Amino acid sequence: MSAGRAAVLPLNETLTHQPLLRTAVKGGAAMLEVREATAADVMGIRDVFMTSYGEEYPYHEFLEPEALTRLVYSENSILLVAIDSDSRRVLGTASVVMNIGAFGDLTAEFGRLAVHPDARGQGAGTLLMKERLCRARDRIHVGIVENRIVHSYSQKISRRHGFVPVGFLPWKLRFIHRESVALYLQHFGDALRLRRNNPRIIPEVHPLAEFSLKNCGQEADAVVRDHAASYPHEEDFELQEMTTDGFSSLLRIQRGRIHRREVFGPVRLHYGLFQLQARQCNYLIARRDGRIAGGLGFLVDHVEKSVRVFELLSVDDRPIHFLISNLVRLCRQEWGIEYIEVDVSAYAPRMQQTFLECGFLPSGYLPAWVFHNVERLDVVRMSRLLIPPDIPDPDVIDEATPLTNYVLKQFRRQGVIPEVADAIGEIDFFEDMTHEQAVCVAEICTTQSYQAGQFLFAVGDDPSELFLVLQGQVRLLSGDQGTGPCELIERDLIGETSIVSPRPHTLAAVAETPSLCAVIPRDDFQKLIRRRTDIAVLLYRNLARSLASKLRRSNLREAELY
Repeated sequence: MSAGRAAVLPLNETLTHQPLLRTAVKGGAAMLEVREATAADVMGIRDVFMTSYGEEYPYHEFLEPEALTRLVYSENSILLVAIDSDSRRVLGTASVVMNIGAFGDLTAEFGRLAVHPDARGQGAGTLLMKERLCRARDRIHVGIVENRIVHSYSQKISRRHGFVPVGFLPWKLRFIHRESVALYLQHFGDALRLRRNNPRIIPEVHPLAEFSLKNCGQEADAVVRDHAASYPHEEDFELQEMTTDGFSSLLRIQRGRIHRREVFGPVRLHYGLFQLQARQCNYLIARRDGRIAGGLGFLVDHVEKSVRVFELLSVDDRPIHFLISNLVRLCRQEWGIEYIEVDVSAYAPRMQQTFLECGFLPSGYLPAWVFHNVERLDVVRMSRLLIPPDIPDPDVIDEATPLTNYVLKQFRRQGVIPEVADAIGEIDFFEDMTHEQAVCVAEICTTQSYQAGQFLFAVGDDPSELFLVLQGQVRLLSGDQGTGPCELIERDLIGETSIVSPRPHTLAAVAETPSLCAVIPRDDFQKLIRRRTDIAVLLYRNLARSLASKLRRSNLREAELY
């Protein structure tokens, strides 16, 4: 994020001649003033960031005088300072980064609000927020704030000034350790009047859309596409980085498919090769038979160890899944990336589903975020963590709690995917399943621990879940009270007959030892096999084999009893 002096653009008279904001400081006659930063404030701004965050602060442009001076004179930012009227000391700073979208979207990020520890609690943060809102509101349609969870007061300041929670981004920032941020949004001017209604979203996005639209004062009008198919899984492409020749080929693809734009970001291919290189943009290219079939544009931040996808272009649907999955692979195996982010059109359920199958999870819903053609579009912000999601419960305001809890539940569930996927590979019911298919099954699982003697289910319970025993042993009991002849289960699946029959359980299952199980909700499992016919065919075949094997074992046990 950058900051700087406001661009020289026409403003209304009230803003042009507005006096400096002032407030009294506790215990004396001193006053705080908020104004635009000048070159003379550079060392004071640096002191605020150094004192607040220390030398380990990863954004070096806020610690280096030369970089700060450039930010002061930037034409795309507003950089403000709060100063002590008597001593002229800089006690706080805040910025507005304009035009952070690639479409002249009239969007801005309200970032880098920092107050010197000596001045906290004296109103500097509130004054800085008021002044930057006053200077920016007539020049933008949408403003966004990423509030660090470690500083709960920043959420309260954002909410007090009209920003509402629309997302939670786990482990997005990297300071000394990774930190999560709460995403807040505010609309200005005609933003919501230009919004296209009735987005098309996948079920995993729907709760976020409802939370965000309600918080923004809008009707929850999103239409859920239960059976949206992802783009094809095709691997027979050659992968390479973009060259000068590739740039011109991709540009021709972009011109032909602009009406189908499904991924948005702060950069676009038509900016030109020189600007793309200056911004350190990268493209992965998919070739087939010597011809370019598609390209995926992304920005790499090596300090943050993060990647931002900003564009996806293709001749047809076939290279899309290939490009996304290979980006994830390179981020994990070669570049040491820990966090990936993308904004996907809320009107493109197939693209949402494709990113979901590549491990991305919805972490925010931004109504009217981008301007495209003659209207503003909602976007789904999706994130991919490549490190364990060991995220502590965050300190968020009450209004943000339901949204945050939903996002965290999805990411914590994803944390068990590797272990579950490995276990799936050992179980007959999932025989012949590819790793990608196993991951799809693992993504709908949660984990549950059971103490010895604790029931997973009893005779007569509805079969609402399947259980995959990951650790420990579970005993199956027969009879009306679940006390009859039994079978010991370990590293296997229990309850698979519920896939074809909704009748109550005729057996009971109880943990013989302390056990850990992956729990698969029956409804989620059925949705998966409806969406992925390749997985459905394989599992129904294996189910028939499994039931036949269990029937043979049951007949043998009965024969032994007699």
